[in-house]
Amino acid sequence: MSEKLATVRLLLVDEGSFHHEEVQIPAGVMAGYDRLIDCLMEDPAVLKRLHVDVSRVCTAELTNERADP
Repeated sequence: MSEKLATVRLLLVDEGSFHHEEVQIPAGVMAGYDRLIDCLMEDPAVLKRLHVDVSRVCTAELTNERADP
């Protein structure tokens, strides 16, 4: 069975410019964290999929869309 993915929209700042990125993370990992940013920084399954420079993150929000694996 395929892993369910959730889409997270990040607002990043880079030298005074803001831009959005959407990333997909395993949907089940978020339940173990009170804050989404902690999940992005600490969860081994998330870290295996992507690296987020948290010093550039202004906001992180779970979208209503589910990503297809």
